Amino acid sequence: MSEPTYIHVMIVDDHAVVRKGIVVSLIASESIAVVAEACSGEEALFLCSKAQPDVALIDVRMPGMGGIQAIRTLHDAYPTISVIALISFEDEELVQEALAAGAVADLRKDVPLDEFVKAIRIASQSVPTLIPAPAQALIRAPSTRPPHLGHDLTDREREVLVLLAEGQTNQQIAERLVITPATVKFHTRSIRSKLGTSSRTETVVVALQHHLVGSV
Repeated sequence: MSEPTYIHVMIVDDHAVVRKGIVVSLIASESIAVVAEACSGEEALFLCSKAQPDVALIDVRMPGMGGIQAIRTLHDAYPTISVIALISFEDEELVQEALAAGAVADLRKDVPLDEFVKAIRIASQSVPTLIPAPAQALIRAPSTRPPHLGHDLTDREREVLVLLAEGQTNQQIAERLVITPATVKFHTRSIRSKLGTSSRTETVVVALQHHLVGSV
C-alpha cells in the first residue's frame, strides 16, 4: 500500500495562540501536514529552505518585516510555494496588496476548519510551473503575431471569468473559490483592465466573442 501524500504547510503568525490554534485544527485533516511554524517573516524565510512547504499561510499584519513584505520576499525567493494571506477582518486594500505581493488567495482566520482545508488544497494546486531556460528563451523571442486578447489572464482570473459568465454574484464566486468578495472584486477589476471592458456584462460578452469561456 502506498503512503498517503500530504500537503506540507507552514504557518506564519506572530501570535502563538493563533498559530497553535491553526495547527491543532489542521491535525484533524489526513491530507495536510504542518511542517513549520514561524512568528515572523524573517523566521519564515529561514525555515523555508529546510521545511520546503507547499503552502504558506502568512498573517498580513506582523511586526518586523511585516506580512506584505514577507509574502513578497518569500514569493520572490521561493516561487513554487503558494501563499495564502491570513486576515483578521475584511480589508480590501490590504487584500489587494497581498495579492499584488504574490499571494494566491486570502483567508479569514475565523473560517471553519473545512474552509481552511479547502483553501489549502486549492492553493497547493496553484503552484507556478517552473519553465526550463530554453523554453523561456522561446517565450521571450519576438513574434510578428500580436498576442490574442486575454493572453495575460492568470489562471485564477480565468476561473473568476468563467463564473462571471455563468451569472454568479461576487459572493457566490467567493464561496465557490474560497476567497473573499474583496478578492473577487480585485480579480474582476484586473480582468476588465486586461480585456478593455467597463462593465460585467461587457466583460462577459467580450469573453464569449473571443472564446475565453464556453458558451452559456
